[in-house]
Amino acid sequence: MSPLAKLLKWGTFAYEAFLALPFIGGLFVVANGWTPLGIAFLLHAVAVIVLLKERGPFIGNILGIVTSIVALIPFVGWIMHGITAIVLLVEGVSTSRRTPRY
Repeated sequence: MSPLAKLLKWGTFAYEAFLALPFIGGLFVVANGWTPLGIAFLLHAVAVIVLLKERGPFIGNILGIVTSIVALIPFVGWIMHGITAIVLLVEGVSTSRRTPRY
């Protein structure tokens, strides 16, 4: 996986993990007028495009796109951000341990 793909995978994980923090993530989203959800949507969309091009794992980022839409519902969004962060973490760790096959 290219450095850009790794950056997007780990960056989206960190962003989702931050948004999953109880109260802090929710206050951040509400204080900024739900703009962070739009930013998360765009980050995940770019990550999906890059990962599809490189044939990397993109399911976590697809889940992130869905989460960005569903997160308008307060408690459902909080749970979804947590699930998405865990999936992205697992994908990031499993991808970093793989040796490239050419």
